[in-house]
Amino acid sequence: MTTTTKLHPKTIEIVKSTVPVLETHGEQITKRFYELMFSNHPELLHIFNHANQKQGRQQRALAAAVYAAARYIDQLDAILPVVRQIGHKHRSLGIKPEQYPIVGKHLLLAIKDVLGDAATDEVITAWAEAYEAIASVFIQVEKELYDEAAAKHGGWRDFRRFVVVKKVKESGVITSFYLEPEDGKAISDYLPGQYVSVKLSIPGETYTHIRQYSLSDAPGKGYYRISVKREAATADKPAGIVSNYLHDHVQEGDVLELSAPAGDFTLDLSKTTPVVFISGGVGITPLLSMAHTLAIRQPTRPAAFLHAALNGRVHAFDEELRMLAERPSFSYHICYESPSDEDRRHPHFGKEGRIDLAWMQSVIPTKDADFYFCGPVPFMKTVYRALKQWGVPEEHIHYEFFGPAGDLTKD
Repeated sequence: MTTTTKLHPKTIEIVKSTVPVLETHGEQITKRFYELMFSNHPELLHIFNHANQKQGRQQRALAAAVYAAARYIDQLDAILPVVRQIGHKHRSLGIKPEQYPIVGKHLLLAIKDVLGDAATDEVITAWAEAYEAIASVFIQVEKELYDEAAAKHGGWRDFRRFVVVKKVKESGVITSFYLEPEDGKAISDYLPGQYVSVKLSIPGETYTHIRQYSLSDAPGKGYYRISVKREAATADKPAGIVSNYLHDHVQEGDVLELSAPAGDFTLDLSKTTPVVFISGGVGITPLLSMAHTLAIRQPTRPAAFLHAALNGRVHAFDEELRMLAERPSFSYHICYESPSDEDRRHPHFGKEGRIDLAWMQSVIPTKDADFYFCGPVPFMKTVYRALKQWGVPEEHIHYEFFGPAGDLTKD
């Protein structure tokens, strides 16, 4: 897809002049934006992740997107990869074109509210015009994604009812749900690494909750498998409403509503280069789908799988990875932060403590590989910086955030 911005040169000049302001006040603007929008349109709380709102992750992600849009307002093609990534999430959440004017109205109100006199009529008018151009790009991309999802064999457009046919405890904190369509018809294929959205109406909760979970098995098996970590309460965040409900209340035979698979963090099967998977905690799920697919589609392609966890009690899918490691082309390495004596006897245990470059270099045969990683944000920052320090080119580094996107280059 190619997009052109038919904006007046003066509009482009004014919007670009606001880039430094957005860099400084972006999060304040987006925080105010969400306050205003949810106050006037509480029905949108059926779509947004409330936990990400409370933790500020959604505000930071939106601020980064607005900043990028302003910076590249005269060449929106440059941010199309980001637009597509966000578009995948929007499509899986069920975002519709008619919601974009609501967003635009409240974004302009927030800019004016936060910047005060600096947000002159000229600035607001320029941003209104720019927002229309940006929104049209998002709407076009998302229409293509909706059409693509619906046109697939076994595909669908919004949400579809699935039955939990099997529930399996994978570790002390992770449980898998095997899902088959209630109507008994075909389900669409997916790319290894993609996710689905699960929509729940939880008793006692005012709003619907939607969460995105990676598909943790290889495609083509007639079912979808999601593997959910129970999010316990910590000092800085409450317990996960959805994850705990799934663990405690959803049983075999129950029905869940799912979006069609989405996401652009996928294994490139057109390559034959070595692959390295690096996961932390529940970040193992999309990478496990990739590893299983690799074993089926490219069984001789060299691969290494590095997994970091607190200990063996919370380490999910160990048996599946041991089986994959029976192939000579696949190596499996474990890093436990606080291993038990039994953990240390694991045949694939390699490091105590936290993952670092020295250990990665000791178990990864070559840096001339494609690296895929996923996990908690601090873990991902560690891995990303280690790979850059090692000299791995950016085009060989692939990762996915669980939740709103962030920036691995910043502390």
